[in-house]
Amino acid sequence: MVLGSTSHSGTHDEHTNVMIMRKKTSSRALAASVRDTIVSPRRWALSAQSARVVAYSLGIEAVALVLTGYLLATTPPRVGAVVMLGVLIAMAVLQAELNRQVERTRRRVSGMAHINMTSVWIFAGVLLLPAAFAAVLTMVLYLHLALRSWYRLHRVPAWRTISNTSILVMTCYASKSVLVGTGVEDIHVAIARGWAGAAAVVAALLTHFVVNAILVLPARARPGRTLTELFGGWADNGLEVATLCLAVLNALALATLPGLALLVLPPLLILQRAALVKQLEQAAIRDDKTGLLNTTGWHELAERTLIEAEQVRATFGLLMIDLDHFKRINDTYGHLAGDTVLRKVADTITSAVRGHNDAVGRFGGEEFVVLLPDVATQHDVGAIAERIRHAITTLAVDVGEQPAVQTITGLSASIGAAMYPSAGTAVQRLIDAADTALYHAKANGRNRIVHIADLA
Repeated sequence: MVLGSTSHSGTHDEHTNVMIMRKKTSSRALAASVRDTIVSPRRWALSAQSARVVAYSLGIEAVALVLTGYLLATTPPRVGAVVMLGVLIAMAVLQAELNRQVERTRRRVSGMAHINMTSVWIFAGVLLLPAAFAAVLTMVLYLHLALRSWYRLHRVPAWRTISNTSILVMTCYASKSVLVGTGVEDIHVAIARGWAGAAAVVAALLTHFVVNAILVLPARARPGRTLTELFGGWADNGLEVATLCLAVLNALALATLPGLALLVLPPLLILQRAALVKQLEQAAIRDDKTGLLNTTGWHELAERTLIEAEQVRATFGLLMIDLDHFKRINDTYGHLAGDTVLRKVADTITSAVRGHNDAVGRFGGEEFVVLLPDVATQHDVGAIAERIRHAITTLAVDVGEQPAVQTITGLSASIGAAMYPSAGTAVQRLIDAADTALYHAKANGRNRIVHIADLA
């Protein structure tokens, strides 16, 4: 028994030592990876962006940093301003902690970079603090969010967080400049001036909203072509305006009856949850991998289009698109590379259609579907299909990490086309017709377009 016990103990100690050595090795490897990433800009996620995005991001970060440093060096550290800065940081952190899970989920499904719930505190800082202190407030809050909410969002690289922070700092400077330019240094002066002060605050609010929306555009790899793609929908912008209005009320409370500022927290928490519900509704009809409409979302839109077409006796087209030999990509480069190709193809199809009225969806795998409202002839449908087919053949997709990046070329797609009402008077009949045409395209050499009417 003693020998058995000793043997078991020795085995356990050896296992413990092995585990300790593995942890030390893993820690050293992680530290080396972090060190190599820091000292090698080529390994930064930012380096994978376009030259325009890299230049803009680094430029606005440099301007924000230098300007903040200068203003901090020349701003007298008044006790009242320092205390107010601390109060705003404490309240913002409290709100973020109370709603951390909601915020994390909301940002995971959000597509609009400039929509930010922290505006409730940051714009209040613009109204209450010197410009440099408002910038410090922004940096502290974004750092807290990065550490507490965003670190799990692997799709949000560090450069994006830093860039967004710098953009918001510059936005604060712009809105503060409007206040100072109208002779209203802060909310206290605005209160004393009555309607003139209110007008100055509204002007600063509008400036904050517009400048933030504009400054974020050059930092996006693909800003978009329509107003909705550029600046978001009514719901997104309504949320931002609501947070800015709450910020004004927040600043008024802190300037007059500070205890009432706590009343901002309940509506803010409810507003955040309401925003999450709306975004989850949108996410439910979107394909997570490509951002396109999923089967459910596309079908709902197609059914509405069919009803409208029946009412006004209009026509519309439908395309079924299938990537040729996609399995070879997965087998050769791996499924992660295949996912990258799918995203690039989705972006290419979206860019090749006529605009936001044409609905692009993913039906699973490597199959996509396009709804083309208000097309009059088979020739019109064919022209759009050819534009898509040609754009896919010119794609060059980089996959993998530096220094082992590989470029995938030689992509092609087979496309089946159908039109309402000649090919069918129900959505599923149109899909079946386009799918039959797609089958013929693939059976006759691939990388071609076949219209169902040509098979009759």
